[in-house]
Amino acid sequence: MSDFDLNMLDEKIEKTISVLKEEMGTVRAGRANAALVDKVMVDYYGTPTPLKSLANISVPEPRTLLISPFDPKSIPNIEKAINVANIGINPVNDGKVVRLQIPQVTEERRKELTKIVKKLGEDAKVAVRNLRRDANDKVKKMEKAGDFTEDDAKSTLEDIQKEIDKAVKHIDEIVANKDKEIMEV
Repeated sequence: MSDFDLNMLDEKIEKTISVLKEEMGTVRAGRANAALVDKVMVDYYGTPTPLKSLANISVPEPRTLLISPFDPKSIPNIEKAINVANIGINPVNDGKVVRLQIPQVTEERRKELTKIVKKLGEDAKVAVRNLRRDANDKVKKMEKAGDFTEDDAKSTLEDIQKEIDKAVKHIDEIVANKDKEIMEV
């Protein structure tokens, strides 16, 4: 066979899917989810620090996010960081913990969120299709250069397509699950 590496394609596909899952986690569906504050950076003694390294983040109730800082003195900075992060929820603190009450999502907002989710899914599919195009081009160049027989090239192109189909199906499942989560009242 050749030196074409399907594992490299698989790794790139996995990275694309993992980015999609990360982005899906930041879409607020009316349900508390620790991923909602994943990108929040807190100014901790002059150093921007990820919130998850300064506090325990838990979901005690379906619509409540509980942030328990390891250092209670950091609560004002955590509140400020959450407000700056613009996630659309006002933090409430009782001196020991910070609570985020996730508001109920309106029907109109749910429809907007489904559009956002579908667009994220579509973007991921485009990225995967670009990976397919690049891989196919590489195989065709290798065939022209004589590194591949015609049969090997055809077989490798079919393998690439199988990987892409599998990835697109996985992306569709992720989008469908997030859609279902958003539309649940």
